[in-house]
Amino acid sequence: MDHIGIDVHKKESQICILAEGGEVLEQRVRTEPRRVAEALGARPSARILLESATESEWVARCLEELGHEGIVADPNVAPMYATRTRKVKTDRRDARALAEACRLGAYRPAHRLSDAQRHVRARLTVRDTLVRTRTRYISLSRALLRQRGWRVPSGSAEAFPRRVLALPLPGRLRSEVAPLLAVMRHRQRQLAYSDERITALTQTDERVRRLQSVPNVGPVTAAAFVAALDDVQRFCRAHEVEAYLGLVPRKLSSGETQRRGRCQDRGKLSRKHRSKMSPVHRRWGPLAHASAPTSSRSPGSPAGLGRRPSRPAFFFSRSR
Repeated sequence: MDHIGIDVHKKESQICILAEGGEVLEQRVRTEPRRVAEALGARPSARILLESATESEWVARCLEELGHEGIVADPNVAPMYATRTRKVKTDRRDARALAEACRLGAYRPAHRLSDAQRHVRARLTVRDTLVRTRTRYISLSRALLRQRGWRVPSGSAEAFPRRVLALPLPGRLRSEVAPLLAVMRHRQRQLAYSDERITALTQTDERVRRLQSVPNVGPVTAAAFVAALDDVQRFCRAHEVEAYLGLVPRKLSSGETQRRGRCQDRGKLSRKHRSKMSPVHRRWGPLAHASAPTSSRSPGSPAGLGRRPSRPAFFFSRSR
């Protein structure tokens, strides 16, 4: 079987083919489905390795449609680039290193999202962008009004334009913030549509409904947690979920010095959604007893309900 490495980029990608007879073939193609099919469609079934990137999923699916075995690898695994020198970095060397790693098996496959959760995650990303844009408009509007001695009463973000219009602002100042208020009203309609679509997509998911039984956890937060984990069966323990979501404390260890810091703000779930999931470890409701295993030390209570909110949420999201 041939082993192929592809260094995928936005415009052009580098292909390195290690043929079964020892021949090395290199080719550079445009990152387009038609060009990839022309380069590899006529070759016999091969194992192809590529890094996890923005274009990796559709490239892997295109390769699988051509009859090849497409593998999306985690780029953070150091052994995958063991044969590449650090002094010189080129696309040809990267593709050759990927082909060698494919031949040696020195890679760790990255998790590929299911189609359903990929669609949900895309909806959540668009919604998060709309929320961030609205927040910037509100901050700018407040700053412009405060420069003239006006303060907007506190309240919900949805009602911010109405609170501004209720102020007896001078005509010139009102005309300055009018474009921002008009855009915010349009953004609010788009946000309402996004929330409606996310709710419709997840209303048939038993895991999302189970998580919504927790106080302060709505459909968006529950859908974000389920979309972040996708296939929960790939996690053996709740500690793995904590690390995956970025709930791992910083640690400085040297000799007798042992220091622990705050949790690293890195992971697949935003800080806002993690904070909304925190009530899970204080009040988990009756559904957790039906879906989570019980601890041998405290009969009748779900195992792992303690320090981190991701543990009970992990059991909530497991299938019965």
